[in-house]
Amino acid sequence: MKEELKNKFAIIGSGSFATALAKILNGNDVPIHWCVRSQNIVDHVMKHGHNPSYLRSVSFNTSLLEIGTDHAEVIRKAEYIILAIPSAYTEEVLDKLPKDIFEGKKVISAIKGIMPRTNLLLNDYLKNEFGFDPNDYYTIMGPCHAEEVASEKLSYLTFTGLHDKTAQWIADQFKNYYINVITNSDVYGVQFAAILKNIYALGSGIAHGLEYGDNFLSVLIANAADEMAGFLRKVGIRNIEIGVHKEPIPGVQLLKTSFRKSANYAASVYMGDLLVTCYSMYSRNRTFGTMIGKGFTVKAAQLEMNMVAEGVNASKSFYIINKEVGAEMPIATTVYKILWEDVPAAQAFEELEQVLI
Repeated sequence: MKEELKNKFAIIGSGSFATALAKILNGNDVPIHWCVRSQNIVDHVMKHGHNPSYLRSVSFNTSLLEIGTDHAEVIRKAEYIILAIPSAYTEEVLDKLPKDIFEGKKVISAIKGIMPRTNLLLNDYLKNEFGFDPNDYYTIMGPCHAEEVASEKLSYLTFTGLHDKTAQWIADQFKNYYINVITNSDVYGVQFAAILKNIYALGSGIAHGLEYGDNFLSVLIANAADEMAGFLRKVGIRNIEIGVHKEPIPGVQLLKTSFRKSANYAASVYMGDLLVTCYSMYSRNRTFGTMIGKGFTVKAAQLEMNMVAEGVNASKSFYIINKEVGAEMPIATTVYKILWEDVPAAQAFEELEQVLI
């Protein structure tokens, strides 16, 4: 690795979460290369110090930014590549890149979706298409709403990877007074959980749009949590037992405990992200689902939002994936049938009511 590339970050994407990640690093005085959608965004950020389209309240120290629109050029300038573009467009972007573009790089995924053309997680796609080494793959997952990052409300980010020390180093670049960081090595589990929570948030929104109350919503989400755990177990992920932890990690003495718990299914990146995505007013997927519950078509809801709800494509991909996995997934299946098979939402939820416990 050339010295000028060492420890340099690149962010690919200019949406709300990409902008939030750029804010965190920029505020921590970490220089970044940033690939955005258009030259207009480049010019606006450099002149006015903020993204004109997302999180406009966030101000950047532009002396720490190098911004462009050429994906390959930006990637070549950095060692750590953060991919923060909607999964629906990821294959389109990556397919245009040279096959050796990621050699010697660390890829950090902030993508909470499946590649829709191949129904693969990003790490498997990169391995198949670019021969990318899984040991150089890391993820950034929530729960973390971009809007709360913008207002510097305390948020938690989980960084996963097979190399513990590198994952911790990456995490440390993001840690500050409003970002707590956690690391684990469950690369597949955190990605599947992040994708599924978007599908369940669509279901939560549909229920809200159909005017179900809080009591039903709590039952729906509790069942969704169990359904998620069942899928994770089926694909071989084992750190999902609530109340069961691995070896202790040194932690906070003030709370009279000698360890910080290791991550299991009840941790923030699994259950926490599920809960906030299903309940929060900032959740795009809940908002999208609410429109569907109120009678919008999928196309009309997409036009109305003008933002990507990752769970829409994910619901179809997961339906296909689960044909092989064979997990019991009535909630995810219900969401799929409403969005992709035009089953009326009210009818589908009447049937779903009968299987919830």
